[in-house]
Amino acid sequence: MVTIKPMERRNPQDVNAVNKYYAKAISQGVIDFERLAYLVSNQCTVRESDCYAVLRALEHNIIDELKQGKVVQLGGLGNLQVGVRSNGEELAENVSAASVKKAHMNFRPGAKLRDMLEIMKYKITTG
Repeated sequence: MVTIKPMERRNPQDVNAVNKYYAKAISQGVIDFERLAYLVSNQCTVRESDCYAVLRALEHNIIDELKQGKVVQLGGLGNLQVGVRSNGEELAENVSAASVKKAHMNFRPGAKLRDMLEIMKYKITTG
């Protein structure tokens, strides 16, 4: 279950408008590679250290493949791909690496994650 709390926000398009409250998802903590390796190792016959090694190798290879411009498919989780923001140029031939202002990560969730979002349950917190 995801915890939400009300957050007051102003309308950036109309600074004179009355502020409104919006739901904000609140983190319930962080899970790191070590904990993931422990959890996976308890669900199969692989040792925790082996799971950790596989997760680290996965991390290394994802980064390497993204650097090569590939889309990384993570099964039911979804796809990762590098995207860029750039300056607009008058002519196509003026577009170059120097036009790029910033790179970012695009994540497109797979069917399992999209389905999870559809059936998500929430609880409210006041703190």
